[in-house]
Amino acid sequence: MIKYKETSAFFIDKDADENRPAATERKTFMRNTYESPFGARYASKEMQYLFSQDKKFKTWRLLWIALAKAEHQLGLPITQEQIDELIAHKDDINYEEAEAREKLVRHDVMSHVYAYGLQCPNAKGIIHLGATSCYVGDNTDVVIMRDALQVVRRKIINVLNNLAKFADQYKSLPCLAYTHLQPAQLTTVGKRATLWMNELLYDLDEIDYRIKNLKLLGSKGTTGTQASFMELFEGDTEKIKKMDEIICAEMGFDGVVPVSGQTYSRKIDAAILATLAGVAESASKFATDLRLLQNFKEMEEPFEKNQIGSSAMPYKRNPMRSERICSLARYVIVDMMNPAFTTATQWFERTLDDSANKRIAVAEGFLAVDGILDIMLNVTADLVVYPKVITARVMKELPFMATENIMMQAVKKGGDRQQLHEKLRVHSQAAARVVKEEGGENDLIDRVCADPSFGLTKEEILAEMQPINFVGRAPQQVDEFLGNLVKPILEANSDLLGETADLKV
Repeated sequence: MIKYKETSAFFIDKDADENRPAATERKTFMRNTYESPFGARYASKEMQYLFSQDKKFKTWRLLWIALAKAEHQLGLPITQEQIDELIAHKDDINYEEAEAREKLVRHDVMSHVYAYGLQCPNAKGIIHLGATSCYVGDNTDVVIMRDALQVVRRKIINVLNNLAKFADQYKSLPCLAYTHLQPAQLTTVGKRATLWMNELLYDLDEIDYRIKNLKLLGSKGTTGTQASFMELFEGDTEKIKKMDEIICAEMGFDGVVPVSGQTYSRKIDAAILATLAGVAESASKFATDLRLLQNFKEMEEPFEKNQIGSSAMPYKRNPMRSERICSLARYVIVDMMNPAFTTATQWFERTLDDSANKRIAVAEGFLAVDGILDIMLNVTADLVVYPKVITARVMKELPFMATENIMMQAVKKGGDRQQLHEKLRVHSQAAARVVKEEGGENDLIDRVCADPSFGLTKEEILAEMQPINFVGRAPQQVDEFLGNLVKPILEANSDLLGETADLKV
């Protein structure tokens, strides 16, 4: 018989041994309650902690300390001893007292003020002095988003580092380039990797902008007018402004929002989720390309020794990690709409219909992107390339792509450009019919050699048909891109490099 044991927040088996280990209770709990896949499968422990209750409530206490320090410095009757007492208990949160109090008063902030006061009896009267709930709530949200953006930033830089090595290694390996998913001209494997990297650079710029411009709400009061602080500081406007400056410095920010209602503008959440969606878009583009290349058997994601690709088809090597990237990316792109609607429906100085949606949408946006980037770190560290397959596929299409070069060779020997163009059109279509309708090999070169209008031998044509001759400036573009754009970022962030990701599934 299963029942819910509220004190431990675990489901337990009533008929089982009451002395069994807590770990067993935990496993039973996990089997009998919903657990978010972000925690069980996708997001890192680091990112999960940033959106944990412990991170939130410890940040609340840091904000209360910052407020007390500011009020002390500006002359309110708060002593250093009271501040020291608050500091002494900033991390050892008495959760049981806070949870019991919240059941009684139905208010999370006041419950934690009460619990903090139990630990700090000399300071309990000055905790949260002059503030409203959004002082701790909204400022904590900003702190957490800043810290989470730093994690996303670090992981993007490490993905760029992996792809930079890959692009440099394969900058001169010719491969088919596609428009409309049809073979167009040639590029190189390394050049294609720079396209993936370039989109991540856009995302990195966006993230750096968001971090640089993220500001605290500060202490604005119930409707944003700071009326309670006008009372506390007896109308001294300069002291109130100085109070926000001190709080900002304590929390590691360089400023507060210029004006607000009770909350910071929810446009901040919307902008940050749009930035995260941009990362998801770039990741999905990379993963989709890799899935297609794996179908072509040109490249594939890592495949572990004991990995099973299909329950029915033992030979399968499905691109399951890339598929997961695309799946999570789709979630983030859709999730971007949540804070946009929340922003659009805030009434006057604030309404509470942002609360439930906001705490889900923002957290899960970060958790999903964190999971995406961990998969990208894992995949880009060990991308598999099959040069012989790539070259074989190039050579099947190259005769068509070489027609302009063939035409120029023949013109140099005295041929008529317009006449040769028409003949190449006819020969190309005939060769394509052999490939498509008969399943034969591309015989365009043989047809050209047999046509006296061109005056070219097979040896002359093949001598010019080296794939590297058809990639344009791709190798040089890779060198320029890496040297001018990527290398400076990697050098400036060298202390962040070397990260790897072991996936849970």
